[in-house]
Amino acid sequence: MHATPSPTRPWVFLRGLIRQHRHWEDFPERFRAAFPGTLVLLPDLPGNGDLCDRDSPLAIAGMVASVRKQLASQHISGPVNVLALSLGAMTAIEWMRQFPEDIERAVLMNTSLRGMSTFSERLRPDNYRAIFANLLRGRAGIEREQLVLDISSNLYPHKAALAEKWAGYAATHPTSTANALRQLTAAARYRAPAARPHEHVLLLQSLGDRLVNPVCSTRIADTWRWPLQTHASAGHDLTLDDPDWVLARIADWLGTHSGSPTINGDEK
Repeated sequence: MHATPSPTRPWVFLRGLIRQHRHWEDFPERFRAAFPGTLVLLPDLPGNGDLCDRDSPLAIAGMVASVRKQLASQHISGPVNVLALSLGAMTAIEWMRQFPEDIERAVLMNTSLRGMSTFSERLRPDNYRAIFANLLRGRAGIEREQLVLDISSNLYPHKAALAEKWAGYAATHPTSTANALRQLTAAARYRAPAARPHEHVLLLQSLGDRLVNPVCSTRIADTWRWPLQTHASAGHDLTLDDPDWVLARIADWLGTHSGSPTINGDEK
């Protein structure tokens, strides 16, 4: 069993491709309620959200540098915990590779690494046309956000209303086409480190992920001997589709949860 981390350790949440911190929706509040006293930090990757006016780095290492700079500006020092999705999880892996002392432990969701998975596994071919036609050719607004939700979410019940809300995020803090391409380039180029970058990491995967083949997480778990928990039906945006399941899996891993609930009829 893993020892419970100090409650004073902040948790840093990192979102994925062309997403910003507001796309976590109410998950940070749910996390704070599940783990009272926890400080949750929500930095954006360059080119997204509050940093939408910055150029997205062409390498994941540049994203690590930005996150560390943002934490330093908030006077955050010492080990932190990380929860990260997709591109954010690649950033977390590179962060652990470069500065393992910065991170106490990490929870990584639905990510992939060059060298462990093929390009078509890392970005499923069924989505190529939709992604490039709708996300990278200037189409914006509710239509674009509806497409994102159609690809990334299987279980969220109010997609139309959420698409409208997300269109508002994009209107005030847009990710440019150039930055979307730069983020895709950085993700495609990022190669798995030669050695396991950290000991205390939990992987979460969604079998219903239509963006990234879940075999990518399986290979990371097998290669680096990290524990892996699998959701039977959620999509890529796991904290949106089943936040309670994510919280329960983290609590189990930290050794603070009593019992293993069954959620949405799936044994997780």
